[in-house]
Formats: sequence, structure tokens, C-alpha cells
Amino acid sequence: MIRIVFAALLLLAAPVRAEIPIQEVTSPGGIKAWLVEDRNIPFAALEIRFKGGTSLEAPDKRGAVNLMTATLEEGAGAMDSLGFAQARDALAASFSFDAGTDSVGVSAKFLTENRDQAIDLLRAALVSPRFDQDAVDRVREQVLSNLRSNAKDPGKIASERFDALAFGDHPYGSSGEGTIATVTALTRDDVMAAYKAALARDRVFVAASGDITAEELGLILDRLLGDLPATGAPLPGAAPWLLPAGVTVVDFPTPQSTVLFGQQGIPRDDPDFFPAFVLNEVIGGGRFTARLMTEVREKRGLTYGIGTSIVNMDRADLILGQFSASNDKVAEAIRVVQAEWGRIVNEGVTPEELKATKTYLTGSYPLRFDGNGPIASILVGMQMEWVNPKGCDCESAQQAPFVGPTLRLPIRHALDDPKHLDRASAFRRPGCGDHVPVFPSALGRLAGADPVRRCGADRLVRRLPCAVVEAGIEVRGDAGPDRRQGDGGDRDHGHHRL
Repeated sequence: MIRIVFAALLLLAAPVRAEIPIQEVTSPGGIKAWLVEDRNIPFAALEIRFKGGTSLEAPDKRGAVNLMTATLEEGAGAMDSLGFAQARDALAASFSFDAGTDSVGVSAKFLTENRDQAIDLLRAALVSPRFDQDAVDRVREQVLSNLRSNAKDPGKIASERFDALAFGDHPYGSSGEGTIATVTALTRDDVMAAYKAALARDRVFVAASGDITAEELGLILDRLLGDLPATGAPLPGAAPWLLPAGVTVVDFPTPQSTVLFGQQGIPRDDPDFFPAFVLNEVIGGGRFTARLMTEVREKRGLTYGIGTSIVNMDRADLILGQFSASNDKVAEAIRVVQAEWGRIVNEGVTPEELKATKTYLTGSYPLRFDGNGPIASILVGMQMEWVNPKGCDCESAQQAPFVGPTLRLPIRHALDDPKHLDRASAFRRPGCGDHVPVFPSALGRLAGADPVRRCGADRLVRRLPCAVVEAGIEVRGDAGPDRRQGDGGDRDHGHHRL
């Protein structure tokens, strides 16, 4: 048994501790899973992830994995769509299937008394889906309706434009939902091909929590997944970063602008990840005391909310920020963000900010473990991030480098010169009149931080361009000498709230 101590946000030292016993389970057939056994309530949650997701698709088949995943419950084995739904409801079971950028997700919850029947039903959906033509056509129309709606959504327009500019022809460069053209052209054979490519044993991760033993889970793993193909389609290569310097404007008639900015980030296994994580929380976290929230919303009322996130995908690492503002206020909001970033470059993080941020992170983290579903979801995500569960052993957290009296930010060194923040580009908002200056989102350059040593922040920040998207307007600019769903979001980016 592995005991993971969720102390101080895994690596931050703090007196708050939440201890959860995790068992590593291997089925007789060799399928591995993590388990938190809790016999207090007679139900269990199961989370399954198949690496690959929509990134497995060819350009002309975009949307196939999404369509396939949405059709898995539309009939299996001898049951048509209605029969499957009736069988599931009779068991009071809950199944959901999700197509993400980097994985296909399967979530299941079931009562202990109905566990065997629920597993058999879920197995039918995973191993023998019908993909009846009428079901494929019906679900396709739902997808097309969503795509037509997305074409009028400034946030979707901005995100898709950003991805296309940043990642080009890589699968990350286009939406996993596909386009109206590609989804319309998909056939049942395409859906079957996507199924065979995406669901295979060589890429599966499993976690369970609740009223189930390790021995029971081991047998379930083979019963549920043992008949899937041994291997799936090859995973894609690393995503290139192609966003050049300059400004791109995407006009869209709307009274409110959505601003999206980002740049290349820092890998989850980088030793400087947690310093960068803490810095992100200081400047762009979800608290009202985060700098950007304080300055842009609380003091000036320029936006309802603003935040930044570290985003780790399988083939790219990013830092993203976003806010919305009315067209008459968005330019000022951007200038405030620029000024605030300049202040953190010049002054760093105060001891009070560091203490408050550590207290928040270490105190709020255990609150996420509030049920079998959340626990199983967190565990499967940890498996996919660390692979080796021993990598989660944080007994050494008390020796973590966040116990110093201040958080020394090597941002000044990393940015070379704060005057880079003054580099402005121009764009025009529909209905807003004249051109206004937009800084090239230096906020995206969140750097690692350490109270004792410089943490190599230049590796994080000396990269190429960032981008800003305004409610139909995207601005991309030079982020410095060297530079993006969900749950997440439509692209299951690994927004790290850890």
C-alpha cells in the first residue's frame, strides 16, 4: 500500500495535512489501478482514462473521437439506445463519456448492491458498442448544433484562433469537436475506426474510490477492460510552438471583449513547476486577493473576473490568462494588467503575499477530497501525470523549498528589462472607435520562484510569443526575447489546481 500525504499542496510545507491510503492494484491480467477503499457508504466511483483522445485524429477526420464517445451509450450488445438507457436507470447507475484533447474519459458511479450488473452494462458500452446508423446520425446533429452555436461564441472563436496560430497543423491546432464540414462527412466506419484507435489497453489508466476491495477491483478490471484491443493508434508527437510576433485581429460584433493571453509554460515534472505554480496563484489565482483580481476588478471595476492558469497537456505546456470587459473598459484593463506585471517584476512578491498564498493552497487542497467521485478523478489524473505512484509520496514536503521568509522572484533577470512591458501593439474593437494600445501579454511569463535559489526561470520565460484575444479579437504579440477546455474546457487542458 502506498500512503500519499497531501501536505502543503503536495510539495509545500505546512502544518495542514490530509492523509489518504491509496492501494496500487494489479489485476490478474496485468491491468493496473489505484484504489481508495471506503466502506462507509455502499457505492463506488470508477474513473478510466485512455490516453490519446482527439489528438489521434487525422485533419480530415476531426470530430470522429468526439462523435464516437458521444455515441457509446446509444446502444450496446443486444440493447438499442432506449434499452441501454432503461437498463442503466434501473440500476441507478451513472455513466459518462468524454472526448478530451489528450484522453478519452469514462466515469461511472454505482451502488454496491448493483455493482456486478452495472459493470456488465458498462463493459457492453466499452467492448461491444453498436454505433447504429440512426444513433450516429442523431448524435451528429447534436454535435453540428453545438458547432453552429460555437461559431457565434466569442470565447470559442478566440480559443480556436489561438490554437490554430500556436500549433498549426498539429492536432492541438484545431478543435477536437471538428468543423461542420468534417463532422458532416464522417461515416459510421469513421466512428468505428476512431473507437478502435482510442480505446485500448496499452493506454488505459484506472482509479476507484468507495465500497470496493483491491481483490474485487482486480477482477473487475479484467472483466471490464480485458477484451479491449491490446494496442491503439500511435500517439502524436510534440506540438510545435508557431505563434509569431505581431498582432492578429479577429473582428466580431459584440459589446464585450474577451481577452485571452498565453505563452509556453513549464512541464509538470520540471523542478521549478511548484515555484511557478505559487507565483501564478499570487498574481492570477482565483482568490479576490490575487493581484490581478484586486487591481482589475476590486479597485477599478473593469471586469467581473480575471485569472491565469498553468496548463499542462501531453504534448505542450502553456500558461493562459483570460478576462472579459466591456469595449469601453478593455483597453484600460489591459493597461492595468501591464502595470501590475511591471510591479511584480520590479518589486517581487511580499512575505505577506507568500504566506497568504501558501496558507490558501495548503488549506484548500484537502477540501477537494469530498467524495468518491472527486477522489477517483484526482487519482486517475495523478497517475497520468506521474506514472509512478511513488512520485506522489510527499513525506519529504517539510524539506520543500517554500519555507523561506520571502519568495524571491527571478523575473527581473528572466525578462531582461521591464521596458519590454511597454512594447504595445494596436487593435480595433468593433464599435469601439479608435485604435488602442495592447501590450504583448508579458503576464504569460510566469516564472519559477524560490526563497533560496534562482530556479531557472529563464527556461520558462525566454520563449516566443503570447496571444491576447478580445471577444472576437485576438491579439498575439512578442512576449519577449525568446515564449494557451477542461475540466476542463472544451480541450481538457490540464489546468493545474492540483
